[in-house]
Order: sequence, then structure tokens, then C-alpha cells
Amino acid sequence: MENIENQKFIALDISGKNYLSWVLVVKLHLSAKKLRHTIDEDNAASNEERAAALIFLRHHIDDGLKYEYLTVENPLELWQNLNNKFEHLKAVVLSKALND
Repeated sequence: MENIENQKFIALDISGKNYLSWVLVVKLHLSAKKLRHTIDEDNAASNEERAAALIFLRHHIDDGLKYEYLTVENPLELWQNLNNKFEHLKAVVLSKALND
């Protein structure tokens, strides 16, 4: 079985058009790295775990989003900011899927 580290996935587009699939893949990768808890509310992640998760998240978002959230130093905060920015797309995608 191929190592999960070698698996590539597309960075979150600045438009958010791939947000839903990106969220699913990122959650799986963070789980595999034992860092999933770093994006949960009221987590007790260590500084090292937060840093690793933040590096991972930043590595998998568009450069424009990296710049927009440059000062965010907590993976939970970055995760929530991205969710707030793109959560409206869930309704658009789901309603389109239901109407097709």
C-alpha cells in the first residue's frame, strides 16, 4: 500500500470551488498524522502538534489564502476562518446536486 505521505491532493482554491472535497481529504490526512484533534474545539493539542497541523494546512491552501491568513497562528482558528469564508458553498453545491 502506498504511503499516505506520498499522496498528493490539490490545494484549496482561493475561490473555494473545491472546498467540500478539500475538507474531506484534509480531515483524513490529519487523522492519519494523528493531528485531527488540532482542528476540534477545546482541544488540548501541544504546541508541536498545533505547529505541525498549521504547516500542513498552510501547505494545502492557495497562496492568496496563505497571504490572507498570514497572521493566524492556530490551526483551529485557520480551519474556522476557512469554514466561515466558504461554508456558504455547501448549500450551493448540495442544492445543485439535488437539482441535477
